[in-house]
Amino acid sequence: MIIPVRFRRKRAGRLEKVVYAKDTKWPFQIANQTPKIFAVNINYGEKIMSTQKPTSYLLLTFLIGACCCLAQTQAKGKPKTQYQVSDLPSLGGTSSGGNSINDQSWVSGYSRMADRNRHATLWRNSVLTDLHTLGGPNSSVTWNVKNTAGIIVGISQTATTPEPNGENWSSAAFYSTPNNAGYINLGFVWQNNQMRGLPPFPGGNNGFATGANNLGQVVGWAENGVHDPTCCCADTPGHQVLQFRPAVWTLGPPDQIHDLPLIPGDTSGAATAINDNGQIVGISGICDQAVGRRTAKHAVLWENGGVTDIGNLGAQWWNTPTAINQHGDVVGFAGDPAFVEGEILHAFIWTKDNGIKALKPLRGRVPEHVDSEAYGINEAQQVVGVSCDADQNDCRAVIWDHGVYPTDLNDPDLKGDYSSFLASAKDINNKGEITGRAIDSNTGALVAYLAVP
Repeated sequence: MIIPVRFRRKRAGRLEKVVYAKDTKWPFQIANQTPKIFAVNINYGEKIMSTQKPTSYLLLTFLIGACCCLAQTQAKGKPKTQYQVSDLPSLGGTSSGGNSINDQSWVSGYSRMADRNRHATLWRNSVLTDLHTLGGPNSSVTWNVKNTAGIIVGISQTATTPEPNGENWSSAAFYSTPNNAGYINLGFVWQNNQMRGLPPFPGGNNGFATGANNLGQVVGWAENGVHDPTCCCADTPGHQVLQFRPAVWTLGPPDQIHDLPLIPGDTSGAATAINDNGQIVGISGICDQAVGRRTAKHAVLWENGGVTDIGNLGAQWWNTPTAINQHGDVVGFAGDPAFVEGEILHAFIWTKDNGIKALKPLRGRVPEHVDSEAYGINEAQQVVGVSCDADQNDCRAVIWDHGVYPTDLNDPDLKGDYSSFLASAKDINNKGEITGRAIDSNTGALVAYLAVP
């Protein structure tokens, strides 16, 4: 299937290398709370109008100069938003991550258990709820779920093994070894303390749910019964066999699946996020290796029954929207023309008025940061994600706050005395609260965190 967002196998493997190259895991340690500092936005640049005669030009010039100096002084002294960062409890293993936060401050993601299997996890008021599975060993919430009516969606292995076609499916990259493959996987809905599976298309076995809005709609992708000749890598164990299409489930009972149109000429695709206006974003391409790449040939927007290619940054691969806000602003990452395998990606924001624009990585890092990926956006157009060097040895949680260049959330002025390293920022809500993964400075474990401004 597809695997947008650093869920590409190769990149996911490199992430593990970053963590375990030093025998570390990825964690998070609670920090002492710090005072809240609220940033004040000051708008400068208003025109100074004058009806004075030429004799007052000197005074006008003086006033302009004084205003400019004041603006520069105040801009330099503008306080940064400081966050109270805390870690979230785990299921006892060494890896947890927050991948979604809604406007109720519900954080969802995954937590690994002592046996290395991971379960989809919900944190409410920092209290952990194990969402369990559909019968298999693993489950996870992997994308932004913005529903505020008590619905969480994600992926889960079922008890059915082996997978009939020997496919690893898109979900394998989101689970830990050794049980990450070999099972039928379905998208799930968790509601009223119960998890249920969502049906794939007729003839297919596997599905994947990514997002849910407040209109009873869930999006993702699922297999149908077509043996797609554009699937590649037949000599690779676990390769994709069946075609998969972008899906919308209308929640019931019964839950019903509907497909979304692809760009003409494409055969496979996926929906990754949906808002309360029914706008959906995702990817359109071919089956390929079913892990991004040419499956993500086109970054697309579905609305009013049609599909629109929202563009790219010069490459025909890895073009993956990850989130959409209620205004229809879209963020994600795009491929680089020189890196077909997705070693280097570029964060983007797309708006109806301005089209697709690149969001740059951090400046001034050594080694130089060349990779950026955007994962979440709120209504204020604050965008969160990650910035990395070429080898993925230095990846940092960042926020783009109405600028092309981001701010490192590890800046002491932002995270206060929180001691762990913020490795990724996966989502942000309309309160400005952020979740993601951190690395515990003492144990090296991966831990889910919550950052509250």
